[in-house]
Amino acid sequence: MNSPQFEASIDLGAIASNTAVLQECAGDAAVMVVVKADGYGHGAVPVARAALAAGAAELGVATVAEAVQLRDAGVTAPILCWLHAPETDFAPALQRNISVAVASPRHLAGLLSAARTSGIQAKVAVKVDSGLNRNGVSPDDWPALRDDLARAVADEAVVVTSFFTHLAHADEPDHPVIDVQVSRFRDTVSDAERHGIDPGIIHVANSAATMTRPDLRFDMVRPGIALYGLSPVPERGQMGLIPAMTVRGQVALVKKVAAGEGVSYGHVWTAPVDTTVALIPAGYADGVPRNLTGKFDVMLGGRRYPTVGRVCMDQFVVDLGAGATEVREGDSAILFGTGAQGGPMAQEWADALGTIHYEVVTGIKGRAVRTYCDPAGVGFDASA
Repeated sequence: MNSPQFEASIDLGAIASNTAVLQECAGDAAVMVVVKADGYGHGAVPVARAALAAGAAELGVATVAEAVQLRDAGVTAPILCWLHAPETDFAPALQRNISVAVASPRHLAGLLSAARTSGIQAKVAVKVDSGLNRNGVSPDDWPALRDDLARAVADEAVVVTSFFTHLAHADEPDHPVIDVQVSRFRDTVSDAERHGIDPGIIHVANSAATMTRPDLRFDMVRPGIALYGLSPVPERGQMGLIPAMTVRGQVALVKKVAAGEGVSYGHVWTAPVDTTVALIPAGYADGVPRNLTGKFDVMLGGRRYPTVGRVCMDQFVVDLGAGATEVREGDSAILFGTGAQGGPMAQEWADALGTIHYEVVTGIKGRAVRTYCDPAGVGFDASA
């Protein structure tokens, strides 16, 4: 079988290793791994299975549809979903024993309606807005949600599985807002208990907090980006994590370019001397941003080479230098990966683009072929 022209290779052994690192950070707390957005571009089902096999206890996703996909693929571990549009149908979640987070009285009303219609007791979590001011029940809405939830619990229409919140400054471990948020969250949980609501499992820590704030472990931690081997606090380095995604492109063409000749659209780069270039068949339609033009290297044969000229929809060009003979058509160029032998990493793209590595790995798309490998011996069949 021929190698793909453009490939995102996912190392499930790295997923297992990262899960072990996160478990060590979590101490006695359980680990929920977040596999939303198709496992941050790595494939939700294979990643979930590998992480669970390595000891993760639960899974977190954004939407009901993402949770249903996991359950229908045969994943039996507890799953929580937490982001819902106004007309979300919660019945598929109830039918599959999926916990649904509510962030408003309207969310709870919709869930209770689905529970009544289906005759299934709902598993409900409460997402508390403690200061991120994004998803989560606001202080203004909390009393109404609390009272409605207390009635639903008394009526046995629901069982509460957890209370949780999300931090605004977790990647700045000493930021004072973290403690403000935790205090607000504790107050909400205490208020729920005073009104007869058992909050269930308490979780606050995302990847950064899991790895830097042991005081925020509570009952469970909820890491996302660290599972995929990308540092949640980049200035602290890799923190024992192994990047799971390596993106490769096959050299489609090698050709000579004379000194003074421009390369690619707009001739934003002109060859200063006679040189040789390689063409890689991937571009912004595949997740190689046009704004990376002239700002990234690739690794070929254990050596880094600069990209030159405008990144196009389907292709970009690499300058191999004068007299280059070691690179051949069909060779594999690493765009980013583990950083082994000084190779490029997703963080370099993020730095060049003024963004975060989350956006880089979730942005690989289009004609990229996702493949899986398992050199660490997780023993998991990604095709199952």
